[in-house]
Amino acid sequence: MSALDSLTSGIENTVNGIFNPIAEKLAGFVFGEVTLFGTTFPWIVAWLVVAGAVFTCWFGFVQVRGLRLSLDLVRGKYSKKDDPGEVSHFQALTAAVSGTVGLGNIAGVAVAVTIGGPGATFWMILCGLLGMATKFVECTLGVKYREVHEDGTVSGGPMHYLRKGLAERGMAGVGKMLAVAASVALLFFGLFGGNLFQANQSFSQLKSVTGGDDGLLGSSSGALVFGLLLAGLTGLVLLGGIKSISKVTVRLVPLMAGMYILACLVVILVNVSAVPAAVSTIIGGAFSPEGVTGGVIGALIVGFKRAAFSNEAGTGSAPIAHSAVKTRHPVTEGLVALLEPFIDTVIVCTMTALTIVIASTPSWDKARSEAAESGASPEGVTITSDAFATVMPWFPYILTVAVLLFAFSTIITWGYYGLKAWTYLFGRRRSSELTYKATYTAFVALGSLLSLTSLIDMADAILFLLAVVNITGLYLLAPVVKKELDSFLALVRSGKLGPNADAGPAGAEKADVPVAVD
Repeated sequence: MSALDSLTSGIENTVNGIFNPIAEKLAGFVFGEVTLFGTTFPWIVAWLVVAGAVFTCWFGFVQVRGLRLSLDLVRGKYSKKDDPGEVSHFQALTAAVSGTVGLGNIAGVAVAVTIGGPGATFWMILCGLLGMATKFVECTLGVKYREVHEDGTVSGGPMHYLRKGLAERGMAGVGKMLAVAASVALLFFGLFGGNLFQANQSFSQLKSVTGGDDGLLGSSSGALVFGLLLAGLTGLVLLGGIKSISKVTVRLVPLMAGMYILACLVVILVNVSAVPAAVSTIIGGAFSPEGVTGGVIGALIVGFKRAAFSNEAGTGSAPIAHSAVKTRHPVTEGLVALLEPFIDTVIVCTMTALTIVIASTPSWDKARSEAAESGASPEGVTITSDAFATVMPWFPYILTVAVLLFAFSTIITWGYYGLKAWTYLFGRRRSSELTYKATYTAFVALGSLLSLTSLIDMADAILFLLAVVNITGLYLLAPVVKKELDSFLALVRSGKLGPNADAGPAGAEKADVPVAVD
């Protein structure tokens, strides 16, 4: 064992030894299960799903009736060059999607299908559709209460709308406390879940296709070189802020999503005769006992859990990226943001699930049996890889590229999220921002060497604990969103918005934008 191996091993053991008890207790609470009417389910998943259902009803199925308008907004139909903000609707969407589309779409779906059976896919889609309404609410609030600084940069997210929005409702003290809690949670998850974990897993996948421990990257020095290269790329992008990030994601997200979906379509088309049976299996499995958990409730819970963890609707992370959009009407970005769970869960996750069910039945069926016997979670990425390998034996190499792209896009997006949380807590001084960026890039380099399992588990728990705080605020501020939606739809119906429209009623297009004084 080299000196570097001994050092990293010692650090891992020390850190995990300190934080394991804390992580176990926190995760046990956040992801703990409750029993209601004889059914056991994780309360945090129920909290997220119920919020999606409530907002879906409250806003009259906005994810359905607003879908066409959402696509028009992404295409820039209602945008103007002098709108305040930093990035276009499309750039904001790709930046946010890059933070959610990742390893969970590749490996997590396979785990859901294995544990809950193919029927989990049906419930995963339903949860994704409900999550669209939650994203609509939180991202509208993100823009509504954002701060546009004198230099043109924007700060937004739950820390801002919790503080300002609750202050408007006479709860200023509570709002400030919740805003600080939100910032701490986002910063902690950014450093460990959105950064270190992504770097660690992407290196592991790259090492596995280059010969494992005996291959080119098998040594600790290989891990360090990979980490330094990834850190360097991350640092260069972060230095440019959201405009730089969006320039990367606006190309990277369509590329990686297109590449992955194309691979899914190849497998599906090669096995096109099996598609009707696969769809029937998914729908039938949603209402009949199948999978390790068994029963309708088992498939439902697994599907909901996977979708909730994948698209992060309600956790308050996405509003940070969406807040930087160029617009004078906050609800426009809420409408754009509802496309995010649709892309992440309804399209990408569903394509993965369909590919697995069609092409990798022996693989996930065997994994299901092993999981039932051992009680351990299956290795999802292997099942997904096996499905593609039935048609494309060389796919593990393509999968590695996809994993690297997914991981990098997640790292840079969470770097921006963490920066906004950091500056909320410590101020926007240049020295403060550089300190954060240096720290974040250092964590990227460490990620290839250290897994720090206990801290990553803590980060997951803290992020979803934030959902309790965030969604409580969304309930209290939903009337504000309703007013914004009604006002904007009235302008659209009147024909006073669009490329050839007039400015509209006095003040409609030139509404005051809050400016923060540094």
